[in-house]
Amino acid sequence: MEFVRRVFLLSVLGAVSVLGSFAMDTQNDSIGKSSTRWVSQLIDNGFSFGDSSIYYPAFPRFILGVYNWGDRTFNSYDKDYVVGTGKNWKLQGKTYSWMESQTLFFPKNSQIAMHSNLFMDAGVHISFMAVSLGFTSNINKLFDRDTKRNTFNLDFACSRFSINYASLSSEGGMILTRFGDYNEGREFRYHFDDTKVNSATIDAYYFFNHNRYSHAAAYSFSKYQLRSSGTAVVGVNLAEQNFYMDFSNLPEEMLEGLPMAERRYNLHHRDIAVLGGYGYNWALKPKRWLLNLTAMGAIGYKRTYEDATDGERSLVANNYKLSFSTVYNHRKLFASGQLRFNGYLYYNSNFTHFSTFSSLTLTVGMRF
Repeated sequence: MEFVRRVFLLSVLGAVSVLGSFAMDTQNDSIGKSSTRWVSQLIDNGFSFGDSSIYYPAFPRFILGVYNWGDRTFNSYDKDYVVGTGKNWKLQGKTYSWMESQTLFFPKNSQIAMHSNLFMDAGVHISFMAVSLGFTSNINKLFDRDTKRNTFNLDFACSRFSINYASLSSEGGMILTRFGDYNEGREFRYHFDDTKVNSATIDAYYFFNHNRYSHAAAYSFSKYQLRSSGTAVVGVNLAEQNFYMDFSNLPEEMLEGLPMAERRYNLHHRDIAVLGGYGYNWALKPKRWLLNLTAMGAIGYKRTYEDATDGERSLVANNYKLSFSTVYNHRKLFASGQLRFNGYLYYNSNFTHFSTFSSLTLTVGMRF
């Protein structure tokens, strides 16, 4: 998304165009030009705000100056490495698949391990600059029982930094694959619905080599990376998560293998951590093939809530993020596959809890 580059200017100028229809600029009158002519000029040239032939009245001209300053400061690149696509519109078809897992490691190589079904959504989206409208359908309803689940993502990005908010909630839909000593500790498969997961995270990070590296080229298709380049990344990670599991309704023969004293387990915590890592774009063929790998780790402060099984505690937070993207461009067309992995670690004297969220996004689209 190019929020800094586009959406602020588009929304403000749109509001100004409404006001302009009720007021006349004195300077414009003196030279015989309508105060709203600039609106039709923008429409005619496909909203190319930098076109020098457009006559802006005083206030829109001021807004344009603010936008140009922000564009130079927050969205400029070394053109030998990164250039824009030259298109404002994108039509995309997407499939979004994701899976979560919960693993508790106990002494003597004992585990409680489970993962969700593979959830999948598919839809069509049309975008103009940073504004997107789309329709998404739950594909799981066509093949098996539906699970209460919800995901939400919001991204704000420019050349210098990126901010991401993500939330996840689900009930049931898990598959137990290990349960302590049950089945002699070997893998099995058992549908398990007595679970609830709620998670919300905010990541904000800065790209040090922002002149030569474009995250948008790999993940939002709004730039072309012409030459390979990488960057160190540093920022903050905030997270609040609540994992609840109730084993009470499992068969008695399974409960005999439970490696913990309680039949109900709840991990409710909040993390504040420093985030750091590295991202790299391989421009295999400029404007054609691009690969990206970004790896980040976070370390900081974890605080559990009163309702957690272990009660209120202060601990070290350890979180991990890995993302991979491949992009293929052919003239106006593009296709992409993006794989993301987020991991969250909690440990005490009795066991270690490792939670993961993995997703795969496949996209085909065109720019115009």
